[in-house]
Amino acid sequence: MHPEYQQSEYLEKVVQVNRVSKKTKGGDKRSLSVIVVVGDRKGKVGVGLGKAADVQSAVKKATSYAKKHLITVPMVDERTIPHEINIKLGAARVMLKPAKAGTGIIAGGAVRVVVEAAGISDIVSKILGTKNQASNVYATLEALSRLHQVKEKHEKTSEKKAKE
Repeated sequence: MHPEYQQSEYLEKVVQVNRVSKKTKGGDKRSLSVIVVVGDRKGKVGVGLGKAADVQSAVKKATSYAKKHLITVPMVDERTIPHEINIKLGAARVMLKPAKAGTGIIAGGAVRVVVEAAGISDIVSKILGTKNQASNVYATLEALSRLHQVKEKHEKTSEKKAKE
């Protein structure tokens, strides 16, 4: 196998590819802007924005940035989030709720990508604001970063269930 095509430990998903152009004295300068979500499926996830003349270079830049700026998501039983959270970031409004085991990922496109990359397997979510995928990805990441581990109460109930 060629070293460039080795399997990465991270899940990399391109969320959005945007063509952008800039007016200059010499004419239009066209480039591409790419948003990539990177996660290890074990509670770490990051988002990167890369701009370049071609898609491959933009993806490489975005992936590199995302890997450098990973956040750790607190999880319950390594499958769901500890508590419900509503976030508003710009025009994007995202609601994330923990779900019972076996529920799966009930989420729209932008939220689904971030949640899958983080390794969350049971969650219910709703995108309430804009349909802009970039805004929704950033709002979801912000929501996951604001989660905090629920201590004592939840740990005791999970221990009781394990004993039964």
